[in-house]
Amino acid sequence: MLTRKAKVAVTDDERTILILALNELRNKLISEGTYTDAVDELILKLA
Repeated sequence: MLTRKAKVAVTDDERTILILALNELRNKLISEGTYTDAVDELILKLA
């Protein structure tokens, strides 16, 4: 299990872009029938 954490400072615009990109990745994973748990966690942390 990974225990390394990193903090990244992002602007509101960058955060919006990150959330949109992660949502597109999540939609792709759903269409492929794979798990989206990791992407879901990242979206929640950014929101």
